[in-house]
Formats: sequence, structure tokens, C-alpha cells
Amino acid sequence: MAKRLILIILDGAADRPVDGKTPLSEAETPGLDRLARNAVCGFHYPVAPGIAPESDLATISLLGYMPEKYYTGRGPLEALGIGLALKQGYEVAFRANFATIDPATRRIIDRRVGRSLASNEAKELARALDGMQLSSDGYARVEATIGHRAVVIIGSESSRLSAAVSNIDPAYVRKGLISEAVKNPDMTLPRCKPLDDSEEARRTCRMVDEFVEKAIEILDNHPVNIERSKKGLLKANAILLRDAGDRLPEMPPISEQLGLSPAAAVAEMPVEIGIAKAAGMKAYTVSPPSGDLARDLPERLEAVLKALSDDSRFIYVHLKGPDEPGHDGSFEGKKRAIELIDKYFIVPLLDKIDLEETAILVTSDHATPWSLKSHSGDPVPWMLSWGKIPDGPKKFSEIACKEYGGQILEHGWLLLPYVIEFIKKRAQ
Repeated sequence: MAKRLILIILDGAADRPVDGKTPLSEAETPGLDRLARNAVCGFHYPVAPGIAPESDLATISLLGYMPEKYYTGRGPLEALGIGLALKQGYEVAFRANFATIDPATRRIIDRRVGRSLASNEAKELARALDGMQLSSDGYARVEATIGHRAVVIIGSESSRLSAAVSNIDPAYVRKGLISEAVKNPDMTLPRCKPLDDSEEARRTCRMVDEFVEKAIEILDNHPVNIERSKKGLLKANAILLRDAGDRLPEMPPISEQLGLSPAAAVAEMPVEIGIAKAAGMKAYTVSPPSGDLARDLPERLEAVLKALSDDSRFIYVHLKGPDEPGHDGSFEGKKRAIELIDKYFIVPLLDKIDLEETAILVTSDHATPWSLKSHSGDPVPWMLSWGKIPDGPKKFSEIACKEYGGQILEHGWLLLPYVIEFIKKRAQ
């Protein structure tokens, strides 16, 4: 049995072959190639066939938790990640994006303010909204996190609320507690719709709509946005809410689930810190993504090495980079991001560890096909590398894993149990 297992999730790296090629298949990856020499590989559907998940849902699934049983919405995970508690039954937490709209027509110009909103600007805008009083005894708590991202909590002093409400973000449609990416969405700011026939859901929607409208009035003429306009930058004059949840997840510790203790997570985003806390993992926090992988990845590597030196037996690390160029429709951008991860994380990691004692599982949380510019429900390749595996596919990609003919798993939560059982059998 391997002493340790490292789960490396390459954010959105998986893709759909076009002319027999994907960014993974075409990237120069000597580190991943080295892992692939002693490996098995296959495919999994991160949540289930046909579902195009967000990263949080997919990550919970890949950590071995059935989303239907444990997922309570992204909002609560984001809140947990920044240390906000929820008054269960009376507060609903949302993941939020500052966005740019035309206030006259409600047309959404950019869902993420062109990814140009600085965290300090977002914090000023959030302060202007935090503590907003809503009709009756309602209120809003608003806290900016990183860049255009924020957490919004809609609450009531005495009336019960419900998370069974639609997203105020046309790019994602709510199906129960799960949000799925929408292909070619109508970019008009929507109204909140109750998803069940309860007064709690209707009340929550009324408060959400009131918050969204008041936020536009406050933000459009805020000094931060006036200054941005002078510089020719998009205004952050609206806030989009999605992935409501009215309770924190109650998940059994992952170390008990896997039989590997202690467990650690290298976390950079609030949602990842929230997942780590919910799963009972020690979070080794690193700086938010700067957009420069050559600068960011060595810090992630050092955090993994620190977790190893602290005798962690299971380590989860989620590496950003390939997802954004996938959304931008850039094959070359995605390929380049994968090559940078290999150069600045995979290769130096392999120089520091013993692959006889440490098994490495590499996969993606979802596919972000550059040809679609959005998450998809495509199957995602996985690769388990360990020194005691005699032969392997020689390359990690959708093409190589299909030719290898490995195990195809219909749910992401089956992957870790399958891998651990494989390692146990191989060690006998």
C-alpha cells in the first residue's frame, strides 16, 4: 500500500477532441509523461453522465461524497470558506459575481466585469451594500472575496426563508441544489423565481429581487465605478446571485472515508477552503491566483511539500489555469496553461517525492471544451501513477486514455474508492 496519495485536479483541463486533438494531447508535458510510464488511466463523469457541473459540486464528488446526500449549494461553502456562519432557516447564502449591466435595459454586458475588478475595489463596493435593509425585517450581508467574486447572505429577523430559488445569473440554471452551465444564455438580468410552492421561497425571491435592484442603484454611481469609467473600464454596477443554500454541509471526515489520516488540502479560493473545512481536511492556504502561473505554482508546490512534511497521507490540490482559456475559446491558451502546470508544479514535485511510497491521481473537475467556451458533460480522463504499476499509457490525455481502455466510472465519487482498492490489491 502506498503511504500517501496526492489528488491533483487540473481545473477544466479536460476537453472534447477536435480533429483527433485536445490541449492535453498536444501539450508538451514531460512531468505527466513520466507519471504515465507507471500508471493506469480511464474516464469518469465528475457527477453523472450529461451533467456539466461547476467546480465545487465536481470537487465534492471527486472527494468521494455523493452530491445528492451532502451538497447544500455553493453559497454555504463560499460562506464557510470566509468564516461566515448561517442562521439556519432564516438566512440564505449565495455565491455572487459583481457584473456590468445596462441599467436601462437590464442587459448583462459582462458577467465578471471583464475580469478587471481588483479585490480592493470589490471590497469597497461590498461595504456599500453590506447591511442593506430589505422590506419588513430583511437584510443583506455582503462580503467580497477575490476579484469580482463575493458572498451575499439574504436574511430575515423573524420570517423563515428557503434556498429553493432560481439563479440571478443566466449562465447557470438551477436544478435542485445543482447548477448547470447554460449554452448561449439570454444575457438579460433575470428575476428570482421560487422553485417550489412555498411562502418561504416566494419571500426569499422578493427579498432577492429587492436586493438586486437596490444594489444597481447604489453601485452605478459609486465612486469606484465613476473612477473606473474615467479610466475606460467597465463598471461593476450589478451583482449576480447563484447557488443558494440555507445550511452548511454535514460531511463525514474524509480521513475516515478513505482510511488515510491526516488529510490536507492546498486551497486558494474560498469555496475550496470551505470544502476543506466541511471534509475535515487541514487547509494549507495560498495566495489567490494572480493570473501568472509561473509565479503562483511554486507557492502551491511548497504548500504540498509542507503538507507532506507534516505527514499528511492524503493531499488534495486544485490547480487553476486551463479553465479560463477554455471559456475564452483558446486551444493554444489551454495548451500553454497545461504546459506551465507541468513545468512549474509536476516536474519539480516529482523531483521531491518517492513514487514507490506516494501515489498520484491526476484528473479534472470537468471538461471546458475550447470549442464550446463552457463547461460540458463530457467524460474526464483520470490517471493513477505509482511506482508499483509496471506499465502505462505513456501520455495523459483523452486520446491516450481512450486507447489504453481503462475503467470508465459513471460518477466522480466512485473514483477515489476505486483507486484506493486498486492500490491495496497491487500492494498484495
